[in-house]
Amino acid sequence: MTRRAVVLARGLGTRMRRTDAAAALDPDQSRAADAGLKAMIPIGRPFLDYALSGLADAGYTDVCLVIGPEHTPVREHYASHPARRITVTFAVQERPLGTADAVVAAQEFAAQGRFLVLNGDNYYPVEALRALRELDAPALAAFGRAALLADGHIPAERIARFAVVETDGAGYLRRIIEKPTEEELARLPGDIRVSMNCWLLDERLVQACRDVPLSPRGELELPLAVQRAVDAGVRVRAVPVDAVVLDLSSRADIAAVAARLAGTEPRP
Repeated sequence: MTRRAVVLARGLGTRMRRTDAAAALDPDQSRAADAGLKAMIPIGRPFLDYALSGLADAGYTDVCLVIGPEHTPVREHYASHPARRITVTFAVQERPLGTADAVVAAQEFAAQGRFLVLNGDNYYPVEALRALRELDAPALAAFGRAALLADGHIPAERIARFAVVETDGAGYLRRIIEKPTEEELARLPGDIRVSMNCWLLDERLVQACRDVPLSPRGELELPLAVQRAVDAGVRVRAVPVDAVVLDLSSRADIAAVAARLAGTEPRP
């Protein structure tokens, strides 16, 4: 089992920068949103503190934050407010070229065996993080679409855009379907499961991240790298999870996420 995690906190945060009259933010939240620093949006404490606390709760002890060269507020925060339960280090992704490129930016940290990779603007359920930590081979958390819809936190139209996970009879990843059509969804059996970019990777998948070509969206994308590895014979287990994920993608999400985290004291 692993105790190491890579948190992708380099994103441009373009949706967070957009003006949304319906999203009433306090000055500190507005400044962080304007800077595109989603992980540092204050909800009592920076959102990233809650994410790191969840990792510590799940048994992770070493975390590498992938940030941009301009993200000095992240370094400054953890210099002045050091984590107590986990060791925090940094890797710099020079340009926002995509999630596969972010994994490669953390390759020195990743060279020590299996490690978790997750988004810095999501708060994942501890049970999902723990389930991946206890595995001895590559995997991803496959979240039940029905559970995400029933919770109501993430808008249905956003969930409809999430990549769908197709598995074989043994529960291993067969295909990741980006922006699935209604026809593709109709032929999937049972509850449709989606990826929210929570993975357990090993060196084979890091190599796939190094080799992946640009996607049609012009990025070096982790799901595409994993798909290429699966096509080449790497087995990736899809771990079913039916639980809530807090998604901090836009200004309109901040109030709802703050309400869900009310009363939670992060202890990274």
